Amino acid sequence: MITKIDKNADRKIRHARVRKKIAGNEQKPRLCVYKSLSHIYVQFIDDTKGVTLVSCSTTEKEIKEKVKGLKKSDAAKTVGIEAAKRAMAKGISDVVFDRGGYLYTGRVKSVADGAREGGLKF
Repeated sequence: MITKIDKNADRKIRHARVRKKIAGNEQKPRLCVYKSLSHIYVQFIDDTKGVTLVSCSTTEKEIKEKVKGLKKSDAAKTVGIEAAKRAMAKGISDVVFDRGGYLYTGRVKSVADGAREGGLKF
């Protein structure tokens, strides 16, 4: 019998392996990326307290209007820029990048480029 490969389960294994090595704190939170088929989500997480400091996604009303008609990678860059603005407003300038088990290409790379463009340091 042929079984279908569960790519998301493989991604979760990769993410768990990476999470053993990286963690965010209050001074240098973890910038975590999650992508679904149609949206992208970014969170700044303080792992010592287990708290999300800032979040941003394409599902939010104001960002949804900005990314309307854009390609997914361009929308991801817009989310990265907006997330960086929100983080800078909270006093966050240095972050640890967590790609969430995804390959560092496409939308994940666009988020990172947008965050750098917005003023964050990795």
